[in-house]
Amino acid sequence: MGDLSKDINTKFTNNKLKAFLNIKYTFNYLISKEVEFFKPYGISPQQYNILRILRGATEKTKVQVVKDRMIERAPNATRLMDKLLEKNLITRSRCNEDRRVVYVKITEEGLLLLEKIDEFIDDLNLLDKLSENEAQKLSDLLDKIR
Repeated sequence: MGDLSKDINTKFTNNKLKAFLNIKYTFNYLISKEVEFFKPYGISPQQYNILRILRGATEKTKVQVVKDRMIERAPNATRLMDKLLEKNLITRSRCNEDRRVVYVKITEEGLLLLEKIDEFIDDLNLLDKLSENEAQKLSDLLDKIR
């Protein structure tokens, strides 16, 4: 790991193509590390994201609001929430005035799981090879792309 050209045994016609593919390659690397980290906790990175959103909300929240706030837009967000419900990490209820509206809320068990993960989240160290200055530059460049 360290040089995309060597890692995938390819030469690139220009640096923009190399940068684009490097972003995708690095994204997949980061996702695999995240999945590995969350596996012992019985949740996926997307489910962790949902739990964090609900912890921050502090009260019941519309499912659509949770979907809109997710970092990684998941077309299967409802299924992800179903699994969290099965694990008693969230509750779900319908709006009395509009049955189409569904609310979700993190449970005490979900909060306890997040507390446990919070103790070790720094061990994930996905960007530990970057200085604070480099991390800021990278973040600025990614913002510029979007």
